[in-house]
Amino acid sequence: MSLIKSISGIRGTIGGQQGEGLNPLDIVKFTAAYATVIKEKIGNKKGRIVVGRDARLSGEMCYQCVSGTLIGMGFDVINIGLATTPTTEIAVTAEKADGGLILTASHNPIQWNALKLLNNEGEFFDKATGEKVLAIAEKGDFSFAPVQELGHVTEKDYTQYHIDEVLKLKLVDVEAIRKANFSVMCDCVNSVGGIVIPALLKALGVKQIYKLNCDPTGQFAHTPEPIPQNLTQIAGEMKNKKADVGFVVDPDVDRLALICEDGEMFGEEYTLVSCADYVLQHTPGNTCSNLSSSRALRDVTRARGGVYNAAAVGEVNVVTKMKDTHAVIGGEGNGGVIYPELHYGRDALVGIALFLTNLAKLREKNPALTVSQLRATYPPYCIAKQRIDLTPETDIDKLLNTVKAEYSKVPDTEITDIDGVKIDFPDRWVHLRKSNTEPIIRVYAEAATEEEAQKTADAIMNEVKKFV
Repeated sequence: MSLIKSISGIRGTIGGQQGEGLNPLDIVKFTAAYATVIKEKIGNKKGRIVVGRDARLSGEMCYQCVSGTLIGMGFDVINIGLATTPTTEIAVTAEKADGGLILTASHNPIQWNALKLLNNEGEFFDKATGEKVLAIAEKGDFSFAPVQELGHVTEKDYTQYHIDEVLKLKLVDVEAIRKANFSVMCDCVNSVGGIVIPALLKALGVKQIYKLNCDPTGQFAHTPEPIPQNLTQIAGEMKNKKADVGFVVDPDVDRLALICEDGEMFGEEYTLVSCADYVLQHTPGNTCSNLSSSRALRDVTRARGGVYNAAAVGEVNVVTKMKDTHAVIGGEGNGGVIYPELHYGRDALVGIALFLTNLAKLREKNPALTVSQLRATYPPYCIAKQRIDLTPETDIDKLLNTVKAEYSKVPDTEITDIDGVKIDFPDRWVHLRKSNTEPIIRVYAEAATEEEAQKTADAIMNEVKKFV
């Protein structure tokens, strides 16, 4: 059993003893701590919290615990039911609520679930606020409401509202998409994407939609992280159906992977790159991604006359940097597109709409253009992504300091230590950091070729293994 407590939320495997997994007692404790922090901010007024969840098997159990706790803390609950993470974020601001809770473990396997904590702007808590929640939960320092002040539940559905907000964006051209007559395939891993993605595609004017794993049962059809080794089914179906493009989302629909017409991966790093390139052509400005994301975004941004900035890994860190640098688009290289014109959160819906608009407009000039040909127009990089499981005895700080000291001696390198250690060489980079969501060390490396990226990652892996 695992329970991971971080500033962005509480994530764990379902079951087990208290404190060892995500069970009802832990859910109540952390929900009450979250409500206490919100109470301190809003004072004596009646608080309102939006709650949405993905389709995980444990979702209903988690919702009942969260909802009951919030009611017991004196909050009214706006239950938006099965909803994507970005839908829940948007619902918080639309409702003018005091916060939001998303019940999803994102890309983690079926046995996991999590509480993601939102503020009144529909954004994740900053570090200080997240740490305050953890401290209150640890002390059990919360007080429940008397009977006359208990909250109540309102049921609402924000799926269509989210779709409508995407369609209103100036850079989303429904008529161009309709005229392009696309054939599109989507794989929604049997979670909430199965509700919203086909509906979005239809609203965008896509007539031919091939649906894979779109029944939101929570019985994931494959390991839910949208990476190549988990996407063999759609890769084969793309070739059989001769679809123009494939879209794959994770269980809570904040990550988007693209599949080319030949079944090959567009590359999750290039979801953001392609959307950003389109946006920058029409709204020149700055961009931002995290330290573990491809240099391709930096290259595309500079080519369009903007400035690229990097943030520590984590959506809240990227959003903060985007606001500080007035970025017109940003996100993370795992397929997370953040488009401030809609909201400050990773959103697969806006990624799909921007990508299809761009492809449609390009086809007006070149009707034969394929998605794989579009991919070839972007700077070519390859990323190797490795991981090492941690043991309780692992001394993370010593490991990172040793690697930092060792590579600081290498000429023509730039070391960044705001999040783990990133080593930038002139022609490649490598980044190692402790995951916020799993008990592992992530080792990412990027270079011009897959072989060179893997070689760079392996060199760091050999250093790390001395400590594990």
